Amino acid sequence: MLNTIVTGAGSDRPPLLIAHGLFGSARNWGVIAKKLAAEGRQVTACDMRNHGSSPWHDSQSYEDMAADLAELLEATTGPADVLGHSMGGKASMMLALTRPDLVGRLIVADIAPVPYGHTQSHNIDAMRGVDLEAVTNRSEAAAQLALGDPGVEAFLLQSLDLKEKRWRLNLDVLEKDMAKILSFPAVSTQFDGPTLFLSGGASDYVSRDHRETIKALFPHARFAKIPGAGHWLHAEKPQEFIAAVSAFLNQ
Repeated sequence: MLNTIVTGAGSDRPPLLIAHGLFGSARNWGVIAKKLAAEGRQVTACDMRNHGSSPWHDSQSYEDMAADLAELLEATTGPADVLGHSMGGKASMMLALTRPDLVGRLIVADIAPVPYGHTQSHNIDAMRGVDLEAVTNRSEAAAQLALGDPGVEAFLLQSLDLKEKRWRLNLDVLEKDMAKILSFPAVSTQFDGPTLFLSGGASDYVSRDHRETIKALFPHARFAKIPGAGHWLHAEKPQEFIAAVSAFLNQ
């Protein structure tokens, strides 16, 4: 079963499940989880398969990721509100479409149920290029990553286990299934529950051209943007992100 970090004891409010994006982990969502749990709900952030401390498998399909989330909910809180970002957003959408009995409100952060053309394989190549036996700290590892973007380097390095000299990412499977991660399965069902597509105002991941596809699968979808935020909107504008998520969950 997926590894989790649980924050808050819960109350009469529905629990919340958070699914992170590609190369992320439950730990990335600690601040968000703490703030949302302070409102009186139990918040569970999970490590997706092949990420963090969760088990490694030979597939990274959305059908399998949705099944992982369903297994987790059935074994813990039962039905919950679900928040997913990027890859985790697609997995959360797939969960809602295949197991609507387990999803109350759905929040999809900066992703649409459509295929994308921007591969992340260059980040996998950069991580493979780090001499793990030689580095003694994250600064040395960042210098070897040499991606030219300190924010992306810092994000990726959160998945580096310096003590064990390993990445907490199954890079082989993520590379093998990159086409699946960038795509979205063909589905014929709908999720009729309340759904919020929350995007970064400076991001191009969710456009007006996607709305027809979104509405076909999520007929009650609403749309909102956080001005000035890019794809990692929860990290770039955490206060605005928390406010938008909280307002939707508490309606």
